[in-house]
Amino acid sequence: MFRTALRNVLAHKARLLMTVLAVMLGVAFVSGTLVFTNTISDAYQKSSAKGFDQVDVAVRPEYQDSEGDRVGRMPELNRALLDKAAAVPGAASATGVVTGFTAVADKHGKLVGGDWQSAGGNYWGPEDPRYPLVSGHAPRGRDEVLIDSATAKRAGYRVGDTVRLSVDGPVLTPTVSGIFTTDDGNVAAGGSLTLFDTATAQSLFGKKGTYDEIDVRAAPGTSQAELKARLDRALPAKLVRTTTGRQLADDQAEAISSSMSSLKQGLLVFAGIALFVGTFIIANTFTMLVAQRTRELALLRAVGASRRQVTRSVLIEAFAVGAVAGVTGLAAGVGIGAGLRSLLGSFGASMPDGPLVISPGTVGTALAVGVLITMLAAWLPGRRAAKIPPVAAMSSVHAKATARSLVLRNTLGSLFAAAGIAVVLAGTRMNADTGQGAMGIGAVLLIIGVFILTPLLSRPLIAAAAPVLRAFGVSGKLARQNSVRNPRRTAATASALMIGLTLITGMTVMAGSLQTSIDKMASSAIRADYVVSMANRGPLSPGVEKKLASADGVTESSPLRNGESRIDGETEFLTGVNGASIGKLTDLKVTDGSFAVGGTRVVVDEDRAKHFGWKAGSRFTAHFEDGKARRLTVAGVYEGNDMLNGIILDNTVLTPHLSDPADMQVMVKTADGASDAAKDGLEKALGSNPAIKVQDKQDISDEIAQMFTLMLNMVYGLLGMAVIVAVLGVVNTLAMSVFERAQEIGMLRAIGLDRRAVKRMVRLESLVISLFGGVLGIGLGVFFGWAAGELLGTKMPTYELVLPWGRMAVFLLLAGVVGVLAALWPARRAARLNMLTAIKAE
Repeated sequence: MFRTALRNVLAHKARLLMTVLAVMLGVAFVSGTLVFTNTISDAYQKSSAKGFDQVDVAVRPEYQDSEGDRVGRMPELNRALLDKAAAVPGAASATGVVTGFTAVADKHGKLVGGDWQSAGGNYWGPEDPRYPLVSGHAPRGRDEVLIDSATAKRAGYRVGDTVRLSVDGPVLTPTVSGIFTTDDGNVAAGGSLTLFDTATAQSLFGKKGTYDEIDVRAAPGTSQAELKARLDRALPAKLVRTTTGRQLADDQAEAISSSMSSLKQGLLVFAGIALFVGTFIIANTFTMLVAQRTRELALLRAVGASRRQVTRSVLIEAFAVGAVAGVTGLAAGVGIGAGLRSLLGSFGASMPDGPLVISPGTVGTALAVGVLITMLAAWLPGRRAAKIPPVAAMSSVHAKATARSLVLRNTLGSLFAAAGIAVVLAGTRMNADTGQGAMGIGAVLLIIGVFILTPLLSRPLIAAAAPVLRAFGVSGKLARQNSVRNPRRTAATASALMIGLTLITGMTVMAGSLQTSIDKMASSAIRADYVVSMANRGPLSPGVEKKLASADGVTESSPLRNGESRIDGETEFLTGVNGASIGKLTDLKVTDGSFAVGGTRVVVDEDRAKHFGWKAGSRFTAHFEDGKARRLTVAGVYEGNDMLNGIILDNTVLTPHLSDPADMQVMVKTADGASDAAKDGLEKALGSNPAIKVQDKQDISDEIAQMFTLMLNMVYGLLGMAVIVAVLGVVNTLAMSVFERAQEIGMLRAIGLDRRAVKRMVRLESLVISLFGGVLGIGLGVFFGWAAGELLGTKMPTYELVLPWGRMAVFLLLAGVVGVLAALWPARRAARLNMLTAIKAE
């Protein structure tokens, strides 16, 4: 039986090639994902470990939790603690570390390093071993700065050049006193790092006389664990915590691995979809191969082979195919992993150097996936073949699906589909957290149900295309009959395309609806012409709002300033605004009282009003971070949204209680409304700062649209793998169909059907099957998009369903193109059949 199985594999090399390709693509996606993520993770872990070479023990402040009416705070690491740490026996030195956001502009005024990876810090003393100097000298005073060598190369800076940078808004123009090298992971990822002397860094980052961390080096002969134990005894335990450099490196490695895990899981989901689609093709292929060998298998049964041996022979074939697909898929995956790393570099996203990582786990996973998926898909056809009675098979009376089996299948499919629809609808009525899980389960059940019901659905839906097919004469009529001749095969082929289009359509519906909803939210909630913020969404200096308020053409402005408080024993963040202007800059719907902010009068959103039991006229006490309290009155309750919510009060009340006031945004209204001239005027008033964004409503909308577009393009690209596999499935099905109908095609040719008509028949059959899968996929995608929108609507009042008719038409057109392209080779093969040879074929 083993030799028989291998002979059959070799005898059907061409027919099994596309099955190997389908499995190989999925395996390549899986192994490529593992190689890519393992390589990046390994490179960053090794790079970050180097960054802790100069740290034996790190001393960090321990956050003091909120309790009662006391607002939580972060203790300060001052000079006294630094000196105390340096004096501990076994400590060779102690370094005070100060960090913060620092945006650097290149010589053309553009931001270097990216919004989130532009960091700044302090250079400790005349020589800091953490940052070896390549050229120049240590910075002295506010007018000198060091920049990392990678940033210097990208921006074209040299020692002595003047550089434009910003920490929290105002533009600084220090001189580059030196250039240094670093193993910092953010710099390796394309970010920038600038260093000031310690006093300047403390002043710029709002940490006068204090540090974010104290790094202690151990003296020779003292281990990290010993030094940590001595520091724990010498320093106040409730205010600080100590961590060894080795533990910091391990924690950083774990954090990198965890962050890469999300990317890995996302990519593996799409790889799984491709494999799932490929499963249909494998099952289809083995079903047809087994059907073509019915007499052969019956003969084996007649000479003594058992059902188990027949099933085993089919599984041996599947094992051989899966092993070949696994090995070739692994090789292709290594290439994909290397290609993805190079692709990141071409997009400007650099990363630490390191070897390509091909772990034993990757090799084992690739081979296991290839073999197991193939054998799983081939098991049912093999089991079905073993059940065929030898006499019936040898008489060519192939066991077709009985009425009982079809009733059972349709009943089972109806139950799955009904359960899926019910669970999805129930999920739309739940909250966002529990609803996601229910909706995911419902989606799986519904897709399974539709897949089971696809043979039943194929007849009426394909019959609907009959009027169009009649226009193609005999070829069209034959194509319609052929497409419904074997409903199960048609269903499996169409389902492969259906799954890809379901996901693509669902994502498109959701993205378009969310974009429209966010546009509506921005236009309905904001009257301001511009919103000003830092590029990294970090805090703005209060001086920014003052500059904007005095700029030409500005009529109203208000900062949005955050402050922590304790109310009724709970932590609440307050938003400080210019009470006299905020009503002219926003348009929030008031449900109770009036939108009046000033003095002790505040406005609150509906969620907090409901939570605390407040209404217009209610009074409450807010305890601020400086320990003082103020009695406030609710003037009104408004409908909050993702852009503006919470407790809003006047800055004259909030700011005196803040140790370091900073604004998250500044809203601005100009005399002539939003225009290019007004925007240029605001940017010039801020010194043409690359770290600050001046955005009107359209800019905000476009920025959000870019994120959705990027996400959709990634999804389209990843799901393209599944679509490619689906194309192979259509090609495979048609090729097998042509082989099975060789005698019939020869007879048609003999009675006058020319080669062009035969080609047209096969192409129309492929087109009908593909469009059938496209219609099912788009329909399911719209349903899932609507359901997900209903769930999002519970958190976003402005959400409304927007159907992208244009894109859905393109998706259906692409399904048709898939059908036409997939039919090229089978149609050509059918037209070239020798009619006499075909008629004699059994």
